[in-house]
Amino acid sequence: MNALNLTLFHWLTAGSDPVPWLLSVAGACALWGSWLSAAILLVTLWRYRADRAYVCIVAAAAGLTSLLSHAIAMSLDLPRPFALGLAPAYIAHGGRGSLPSTHAAVMFMVALAFTLRPTLRRWGGPLLALAAITGWARVYVGVHFPLDIAAGLLLGALIAGAVVIGCWLVHFFTLRMQRHTGTREAGSPWRHS
Repeated sequence: MNALNLTLFHWLTAGSDPVPWLLSVAGACALWGSWLSAAILLVTLWRYRADRAYVCIVAAAAGLTSLLSHAIAMSLDLPRPFALGLAPAYIAHGGRGSLPSTHAAVMFMVALAFTLRPTLRRWGGPLLALAAITGWARVYVGVHFPLDIAAGLLLGALIAGAVVIGCWLVHFFTLRMQRHTGTREAGSPWRHS
């Protein structure tokens, strides 16, 4: 474990003498931040008809991100801070597989995928802030190291980039095919508005 990761952890964690109100806020964010992010995704699915295909792809990519993050964490099998005795766990959590943080990977993936879509960009900022707050909270309550959150951000960014590139390629080749066959595009769900 590197010194910077430990230093940041000790600086960000609640430790053994937390501020009660801050611990309550952090606990709520650590447990419910991902659910709020999912609720925002559902609201956009309902309100943005032109982007429904894209939002469904992002939701599917969120599931894939979760599976991939869990697989990486299980293969690395790095213990969590409370399992090492570095801080108490203020929320119930298993002790293995801390890197990368699945919460961070999924939440940052959704936030970045929204940020990279012009018609959904207005939701990207709040989703990024929510992902960052949830990441901080999970360090504060002792279930993750800062490096776990950073690794989740990196994994989420890679998958969000792949989603956007994939959608762009589908749109590009669909346009080429339509031009080649002489048909016109009728509101492709893959294009940016």
